[in-house]
Amino acid sequence: MSLALSPAARDALEHWLISQKALKGASANTLTAYGADVRDFLVFLTHHQGGPQGLAPLTQVGISEMRSWMARLRAEEVGARSVARKLSAVKSFYRWLGERQGFEPTAVLSARAPKFEKKLPRPLSVDAARDLLDTVGTQSETPWVAARDIAVMTLLYGCGLRISEALGMTPAHLPIGEVLRIVGKGGKERIVPVIGPARDAVEAYLRLCPFDLSQNAPIFRGVRGGTLSPRIVQQLMARVRLQLGLPATATPHALRHSFATHLLAAGGDLRAIQELLGHSSLSTTQAYTSVDTVHLMDAYNKAHPKAG
Repeated sequence: MSLALSPAARDALEHWLISQKALKGASANTLTAYGADVRDFLVFLTHHQGGPQGLAPLTQVGISEMRSWMARLRAEEVGARSVARKLSAVKSFYRWLGERQGFEPTAVLSARAPKFEKKLPRPLSVDAARDLLDTVGTQSETPWVAARDIAVMTLLYGCGLRISEALGMTPAHLPIGEVLRIVGKGGKERIVPVIGPARDAVEAYLRLCPFDLSQNAPIFRGVRGGTLSPRIVQQLMARVRLQLGLPATATPHALRHSFATHLLAAGGDLRAIQELLGHSSLSTTQAYTSVDTVHLMDAYNKAHPKAG
């Protein structure tokens, strides 16, 4: 029999999510993921204790409950990275709940996530990125759609935008100048330089697009005039990837990784790249130094007479 959350637990979760949006500017996707992770934990407690848990029982969660929850996740073969994400959300919820209810959530906060090897970004090579941009416009026989696809992909690679940032551009961003003012994750604003090819690609799309783009709605449209879906861009990338023989890691987001890695390889400053990407922490950007080192060592092992 399925057991529902208690009204108190459900209300606490809803108020916590509201606080995350108000205080941290969390995106809708982030809030959805947070909510699902914490809700799963609360449902686990409901089943584990045999009934809906009010606020008082939630404040009494101890080490045994945390161990049981982690064991259940392992039994369900949830990956270490996903477990770490879920635990992070639960800890955030309990910090907030502890402040509201006046208790110390020591057992929850002391729980350790399983160790996992952080995945390095998988950028495309410079040649592969160039081939991709040359090929993407050949996937549609409709001129304005082909121009749209070129514009979106060029923004991802040429400006390092997230796919949501590119598809969220509105007439307020027009006309495209030398820089774009982008509002990224957490409502953080950054200024991104626009290279000539990206500006030209967007302008070419705007000239051909058959829909009215004067209203305050995203400028990139689907074939029926609605907002262009990220899924369409992902499908486009999959077709081009197959045509060029690129690996499965060649995704739209990989173009953002490629932007950062290629800038770094060309001598770009790490702090400047952090600002261009909109990373809150330099440690996030530093992952690209590892990627560059991997490429450097690969070149060394192939070229040096004494390597290997």
